[in-house]
Amino acid sequence: MTSSLTESLADREDLQIRSTYPSTRLTVADLEQVQGILCQAHLDYQLELVDGKIILMGPSDIVSSEIGAEFGSLLLNWVKPRKLGRVFESSGGFILPNSDLRTPDVSFVTASRLKQSKRYFAELVPDLVGEIKSQFDRVKPLREKILSFIELGAKVGILIDPDDRTVTIYTPTAEPVVLRDGDTISIPEVLPGWEVPVAELWPIEFE
Repeated sequence: MTSSLTESLADREDLQIRSTYPSTRLTVADLEQVQGILCQAHLDYQLELVDGKIILMGPSDIVSSEIGAEFGSLLLNWVKPRKLGRVFESSGGFILPNSDLRTPDVSFVTASRLKQSKRYFAELVPDLVGEIKSQFDRVKPLREKILSFIELGAKVGILIDPDDRTVTIYTPTAEPVVLRDGDTISIPEVLPGWEVPVAELWPIEFE
């Protein structure tokens, strides 16, 4: 944090109290307040709220970003013409039943569950969540994040690892399935008929 930002945070008595008593659980309202302070300081950071703690999210490397954009586009190109639901990128925040606020790298919500978007966080669990491992990510926390969505009601979780060139699919009722180049991704639980070769996710190399 910059010194000016630290001073701004210290000026907010309620946040100062929480920093004095670390056992106090922060809320979405606290996260919104911190976001407001960051905006005033012209700092654009992505935040998550996990177990009552605000987590500062760093930027990803451009390979992970490109894969996220490609995966989201492949979903959107299938979903939108058929009016099956909504696809969100990594800035889309979801307030979950356990009061966490999480932002999957890619997510999908069926049309019947979100008939109209509103100018706020979505207060539901996405039907599908996708996480793309960035250069500095560890797999275990990403897996735990996906499984937390599954436990709260997500039907499918997808972990994309560019380093191993693998796609792991998680569902509530089966063991994880690991796919590699030559395999095809399909998620009949939420998008029957949608199929994409794993190899299509990886960035191309221009000659």
